[in-house]
Amino acid sequence: MKQQQKIIAFLLAAVGLLVLPLVLQSFGNAWVRIADMALLYVLLSLGLNIVVGYAGLLDLGYVAFFAIGAYMFGLLASPHLTDTFPVIAAMFPQGMHTPLWLVLPLAAGLAGVFGILLGAPTLRLRGDYLAIVTLGFGEIIRVFLNNLDYPVNITNGPKGLSQIDSLHFFGLDLGKKVSIGGFDLMSVSLYYYLFLVLVVFSVVICHRLELSRVGRAWMAIREDEIAAKAMGINTRNLKLLAFGMGATFGGVSGAMFAAFQGFISPESFSLMESVMIVAMVVLGGVGYLPGVILGAVLLSALPEVLRYVAGPLQAMTGGRLDSAILRQLLIALAMISIMLLRPRGLWPSPEHGKSLANAKT
Repeated sequence: MKQQQKIIAFLLAAVGLLVLPLVLQSFGNAWVRIADMALLYVLLSLGLNIVVGYAGLLDLGYVAFFAIGAYMFGLLASPHLTDTFPVIAAMFPQGMHTPLWLVLPLAAGLAGVFGILLGAPTLRLRGDYLAIVTLGFGEIIRVFLNNLDYPVNITNGPKGLSQIDSLHFFGLDLGKKVSIGGFDLMSVSLYYYLFLVLVVFSVVICHRLELSRVGRAWMAIREDEIAAKAMGINTRNLKLLAFGMGATFGGVSGAMFAAFQGFISPESFSLMESVMIVAMVVLGGVGYLPGVILGAVLLSALPEVLRYVAGPLQAMTGGRLDSAILRQLLIALAMISIMLLRPRGLWPSPEHGKSLANAKT
């Protein structure tokens, strides 16, 4: 009966996810955009969960890989390079409109390489020291993106990259609405289904990794690195693999973000973004896929939903409170309440709970 209940629950969840953008679309495209961004943050959280949840490596610079993927797509699918460099304009007279099938592997591969480069000098670091180094790496990438417009204009500096191509699939332009039987499926809904496919694919990969020998070795390193090394586990290679695999998720989600937004700038990849991604993993439940997904959805959608709460509260105070500051205050209070009431996360791993219960008895 439990197996049948699980199958029914999965089917209901699948139907709900498929119908969700069609329902939200009737309330306005803004709500569908919130769902799209929530799926992108789920993708980011799944990648960071490999590093933090499975391998136990605290990474505060994860947003750097998000930025690398976004700028990779932005440079190869916008007129910036052809407008700046005559040589490239001569090679691509019709403009650089690199297809997704080429950009996506490049974004994932480049982010993975940078992930390994980050992991290599930090192999002997743990805890706070590792967090500080990764935080510095994320800030270095953002500063580089902000200043690589002189003497050679590569990233267009603080002005960012605009006119980025939308995604195309087999002649279908996701940047334009599609009419099916008299019903208009808006662009944001098309992106929703693409992001949903990527999230489902990523969940399957993470689940298989968790059950594999590599996943068990990561968890052994997380629990006790010295004991894992004594058992013959190659901690160096496995740490680098965790950094590299986690970074590829960030690169893919960054490329999707650039195509979805059509504009990117260094301000989109600040330290606060990286902290929020870490908070999604921790508040949801470190190392547990349902918890990570729940934390990402709540923390990505909560700021947008609170816009509708902060406005009336501001009006009640006669406009003396700034709505943006009030919204941040409400988010902080919600996060503090969650950590006080659920210190192991909103949806922690049941196996972890069993081990704690056995230890108490």
